[in-house]
Amino acid sequence: MKSTNSPNRKRLWFWWLVFILLVAIGIYFAFKLTGHERLLQTSQPGLYGVVKFDDGDTITVDMNGTVETVRFIGVDTPETQHPERPVECYGREAAEYTKRLIGDQRVRLQADPLNTNRDRYGRLLRYVYLPDNTLLEQKLITEGYGFAYTFFPFSKTVEFSAYEQQAKSANKGLWSACQVTVESNGSQHTNPAQ
Repeated sequence: MKSTNSPNRKRLWFWWLVFILLVAIGIYFAFKLTGHERLLQTSQPGLYGVVKFDDGDTITVDMNGTVETVRFIGVDTPETQHPERPVECYGREAAEYTKRLIGDQRVRLQADPLNTNRDRYGRLLRYVYLPDNTLLEQKLITEGYGFAYTFFPFSKTVEFSAYEQQAKSANKGLWSACQVTVESNGSQHTNPAQ
């Protein structure tokens, strides 16, 4: 007669328990998010209208009746509305460039699997694409309107850093018009606007 505690049977029970644990964790996280948050964590397949241009790296969109502020992933443009900083060199130009690129077009938003859904201010973190698949973050960095913002993980870190180096080498935009300061935490800023 065979023992009921054979190694194969133990292994089967072990994997069955692992499976149940993984399902339980998945259910927990699925119910932890509200329906709206679940929708926002996925890549939004639709195109959304911009209702406000906040600055060069932040816009407000109407997502089918829900108004959300969207912070572009991986780019930081000079400040125009920071409560503790003056308007920085090339900040107005970056804000105007973003506004000009988007115009009256709708935008497609895409989450990054390595990044969080929202920043500490509650803004959605998204890649922002035009209908022709132009990635706004790439345009801002390659044309010298912003810095690669690599303090948080995102899948395009290496690409964006390379775009910044190309813009810097070519003296594009802020790289030829402003004094760039690197702070102790690694963030980059331009001098106050004149």
